Amino acid sequence: MGIELFEKAQPILETIEDNEFKAYFVGGSVRDYLMDRAIHDIDITTSATPDEVEEMFDKTIPIGKEHGTINVVYNNENYEVTTFRAEAEYLDHRRPSEVYFVRDLKEDLQRRDFTINAIAMDRYYKVYDYFDGQRDINQQRIRTVGNAQERFSEDALRIIRGLRFQAQLGFSLDEATYSAMQDQIADIEHLSIERIIVEFKKLIKGKNVSQSYRNSLNLSLFDYVPFFKEIDMSETTITMPISFEIWLAILMAKSQSELSLAILKLSNKEKSMIQLYKKIILELPNVNSKDAFRIFVYDYGEQNILEIFSIQSLLTLNNLAISSPLIVNAKSINEVAQQLPIHERKEMNINGGDLLNYFHKKSGPWLKEVLREIECAIITNKVQNVKKEILEWVKDNVKI
Repeated sequence: MGIELFEKAQPILETIEDNEFKAYFVGGSVRDYLMDRAIHDIDITTSATPDEVEEMFDKTIPIGKEHGTINVVYNNENYEVTTFRAEAEYLDHRRPSEVYFVRDLKEDLQRRDFTINAIAMDRYYKVYDYFDGQRDINQQRIRTVGNAQERFSEDALRIIRGLRFQAQLGFSLDEATYSAMQDQIADIEHLSIERIIVEFKKLIKGKNVSQSYRNSLNLSLFDYVPFFKEIDMSETTITMPISFEIWLAILMAKSQSELSLAILKLSNKEKSMIQLYKKIILELPNVNSKDAFRIFVYDYGEQNILEIFSIQSLLTLNNLAISSPLIVNAKSINEVAQQLPIHERKEMNINGGDLLNYFHKKSGPWLKEVLREIECAIITNKVQNVKKEILEWVKDNVKI
């Protein structure tokens, strides 16, 4: 599965070897190939230095040259080519004090996090596995390369990466690896929130997230992460893959205190979706009439509601959102969405100017309130979406 991606990248390895350097496929792509999993990105490691790589290819981008990585553009595809490297002592549990280039493949592989990621493969599909990564794949085990205490002390993010790989692959954690995670877990505090969130987003979507999430709780991982440490995470459970936004919405809906997303440094789109999902979760039990159901679907959108409705069992496990008896299945949501006369405010055949002219009043807070009343009246079929009829309805039913 995915062998065609290696075939497409073969000319890069050939070019490097034609220049009398060594080159190999490495990392997650090799692991996934050996597991017969889908392959998404090809990474290449080489004995050539970044300068030497740049000389070999017509189009390159120095995306991380100081760390040994050059982006080679070949046939409109991008390939990260990284020089064999070793690392000096880590001073802050995040990054090495120095990275230096080496010419030996084994020396490069031994600095990597887990044995399953420390496997290389040449262009003839010969595998180079110095740390028994294939055995760990066969035994479905996540184990660090070398001493686990040292690996996690060097970079505490590897703890979260290990849990993420467990969520994605369904592997168990090696006993010594898990023990070292327990010992080094407090070093998570030294990590940037951006690096943590990248891993959390992948972990929570893993098809085997349930066990990984329990291990995260058992390790008290969240006690060392901003935002999450303000929540009683022991009262939460995740038993199925979900999006990061829905996870955060569940946490915020459960929390008794006001939580700010600002510290997580998310995009505005992500923050908006989290708040939207949170509102849906909290509003679900309050949909107590057909009119309320129609307004609910209009306000929050069919697809967004279906996303939350699909995890109803998970919400129940987290003591959240016992759904309205009106919302019996996805079909009921779809039917209401199909019946809506409008789907957004700009489809209303009336605006604030029309109301000001008709009632000869100055603008003020009343205008927004009346427009919302009209919107709800159209949605619930109390009035047709026709300007003349709307104005008559407002005159008879709304106190201006």
